[in-house]
Amino acid sequence: MQTELTTSAPNLAGQEMTFESRYATSPTEVKGMTTDQLRQNFLIDNLFVADQARWVLSFFDRYLTGGVMPVAGSVTLQAPDQLKAAYFLERRELGIINVGGPGRVVAGGVTFDLEYKEALYVGQGTQEVQFISLDENKPAKFYLNSTPATHSYPSKKVSRAEAEVVELGTLETANHRTINKLLVNSVLPTCQLQMGMTELKAGSVWNTMPAHTHDRRMEVYFYFEVPEGQSVCHFMGQPQETRHVWMQNEQAVISPNWSIHSGAGTSNYTFIWGMAGENLDYGDMDFCAINDLR
Repeated sequence: MQTELTTSAPNLAGQEMTFESRYATSPTEVKGMTTDQLRQNFLIDNLFVADQARWVLSFFDRYLTGGVMPVAGSVTLQAPDQLKAAYFLERRELGIINVGGPGRVVAGGVTFDLEYKEALYVGQGTQEVQFISLDENKPAKFYLNSTPATHSYPSKKVSRAEAEVVELGTLETANHRTINKLLVNSVLPTCQLQMGMTELKAGSVWNTMPAHTHDRRMEVYFYFEVPEGQSVCHFMGQPQETRHVWMQNEQAVISPNWSIHSGAGTSNYTFIWGMAGENLDYGDMDFCAINDLR
């Protein structure tokens, strides 16, 4: 098994935090994995637990995927022991997208209110970050991605109206979708973190097709707005040696840089993509023809 799980004791604010490390894997290893092994290495679930911060660290580009759902009070961003840092963002940057009720983030003493599907970038060097729900009966769900950073850029909220929007696909090929580029270098400066959100139109189920890889970046997909009783089949692996992971609502999946990352649902849905690596070029993709997939 390629994972190491550690659970912290309550922090000074009495809040629980879980932190899990997952080792990087090669294509050769993945070819021989069982269904359970694939899920243990790449699937991320249970991201939103009341008044907890939950993190999974992938050794692919040291990418952190997390979730915070404050209910009874605020949740403070704490540095896990494994980061060996005085505070969480000492050497990191942070991307946040709210997928729940109205919420508030206080970062470095500045208050940012986030509605559903709004995003916030928090720059390296920000020492104090707090997460708050504005309605405990409809708590905010802060989906979090974090990557190593070597430069401090200003924290900034990005509303849906401020996103760079691209329409792709067609209903005839079942992949008509809207791509909302939120925390990308064409909208605001970051070190390496890039995040956005893709919404599938009614009647469309395929995302990221034609499939592609990019050796210079890895990604994490977070699937949500998956209707009750429906699922998404996420495809991964090398183009000529694919594997699949069945996904449920509000689950994420790690995509190595050598792997395709594509999915098809039994209904339309929305997903958040986050990426890190050597460049900030959204178009840096090595496409694979649909008929060449195996």
